[in-house]
Parts: sequence; structure tokens; C-alpha cells
Amino acid sequence: MIRITLELEKQTVKMPVEQRVWFVTGASGGFGQAITEAALEAGECVVATARRVEALAYLSEKYPPSRLLVQKLDVSSNSEIDSAFDNMIKHFGRVDVVVNNAGYAIFGEVEGIPEADARKEFDVQFWGPVHICKKTAATAREVNAKGSRVTIFNISSAGGYNANPGISFYSASKFALEGFTESFSKELASEWGIRCCIIEPGGFETGWFGAGITVPVHPAYEAKASPFRSLRSSIVMLGDPVKAASAILNLSRQDQLPMRVQLGSDSLAIVQAKAKKVLKDSEEHAELARSTDKDGMDGKAYGEMIIRRL
Repeated sequence: MIRITLELEKQTVKMPVEQRVWFVTGASGGFGQAITEAALEAGECVVATARRVEALAYLSEKYPPSRLLVQKLDVSSNSEIDSAFDNMIKHFGRVDVVVNNAGYAIFGEVEGIPEADARKEFDVQFWGPVHICKKTAATAREVNAKGSRVTIFNISSAGGYNANPGISFYSASKFALEGFTESFSKELASEWGIRCCIIEPGGFETGWFGAGITVPVHPAYEAKASPFRSLRSSIVMLGDPVKAASAILNLSRQDQLPMRVQLGSDSLAIVQAKAKKVLKDSEEHAELARSTDKDGMDGKAYGEMIIRRL
């Protein structure tokens, strides 16, 4: 044990206390690239992970190993995640901010998307972040200095709050990620210093739309007025990823974080409209909901108790 400790100390880069270590997935493009560049420009240290590490060569030429560690990572592989975390700990000695960003979309109707492709999307956008969150929690407890703060940003989408046709499994994986993040964050002991925040971007010029997988149209949906194709033709990429990265950097420095943050006026409008509609529907059917309580139960009092816990 002493020998291993000494080896780790020899390999660990010595950094000023105020410099944080970021672990970013999908750093070769889009949000991941913008966040990586923003953190480095702000003087932070970054573990930039991607399946195509050659796309990050320009950063390795610009920043020394004391600031940047590039790691090949397919987030659908738990063993590669474990290796990336081990290398981060050996190199930087801790983790401070984690950004679960890697992802892609499969475009097409549910009946036309092969199940194997749908499962792969969940491996990347749900199970990968789940394993990274577990590794982050263990690192915060067992490696980081006591009293440290660790922030996890799980990148969801406006489509992770309100689902649209044609991206069913993308939205489903993001819905799952949001539910997981809520539950996971409530399980964490306050003394571990871990906080979680769901980021819900709208349409951003990240290349996400063009980089997705489009499956052939299912014969039953070939009508020109199909909801998916009508929606796709009307989408506008409103957001600037550089501005989004700056917003996330600013969020990481805040003492208090909400569970969800929308990025982009489109996402803000979508989430607010959906929340209002859910509230309206629930109020209109409140009596129906209460009618299913067992006799003798004080449903109103129980509901108020639940509200106080949220």
C-alpha cells in the first residue's frame, strides 16, 4: 500500500488549490468541445474524453499535461470508464466537475428503429452516465480531500422533458437520465459534497442534428404529412454552444444549484409550457385522482406531507 501511494504521488500533477479538475465526455465536438475549451481558457484542468481522440490533438498542442489529459472513452463501456477515472486520479489526484455530455440521436419512427440500435442509445446516454455518476461518488468519498465539492452536470435536453415524434429513444433515454439524477441526488449524504444539476438545452449549433442516425422510413409512415418529418423541417437551431459553455462554467461556481436549468429560449418555452399543461390537467382531474383513495384516508393531509418533502 505504501509503494502504491508513493507511485501515485509521483505521477500526480501538482496544481494550485483553486484550479478545479473537469471530467468531460464527448469532448471532441458540440457541447463537450465548447465546455472543454471554456474550462481550459478559464484556467481549469480538464480530462477530455472522446471516442475520437485525434479530434482533440489541437488542444494537446496548446495546453500542457499539467492542464489537460486526453482519454479515449466509449461511455457504453464500463471498463473504459473505470480506466479513465483511474488515469484521472493518477494524473490530477481528484475530480471537481463532471459533465455527462456524450450522446447522439436516432431519427425515425418507433416501428422503424431496430431494437439493437435503441438499446445502444440507452447504453450511451443512460447507462454510461449512471456508471460515471457512481464512479464520481466513490471518488468524492475516497479520493478527494475532505470538505471538497463535486458538481455533476448531466446533459439532458428539452426533449428529455417534453418528447417529440421521431426521436423517441433519444427522449426516453433523457427522461430516464433525469429521473435517475433526481433520485441519485437525494441519496447522497451532504458531507460527501456532491451536487447534481440537469441541463436541458434546446436547439444548438453543435452538429448534433446532422450527426444523428436516420433510419429508413417505415412503410406505414410514408405519408408526406408524417408528424416526424413535419417537425424536422421546422426545427431552428437557436443556441450558441460557446454561450452555453460559458453558462455552465458560471453555474459550476454557484453555491446553490437548481435540479434543472434550461438553456435557450426555446427550451425555456417548451419546459414552462409543458409544466403548465401538466398542472392544468392535474387540476382538472383532481377529483378523479382523489376518488381512488381508500375509505377513511386523509388524502389531502398526506398530499401536503409529500409536498413538504419535495
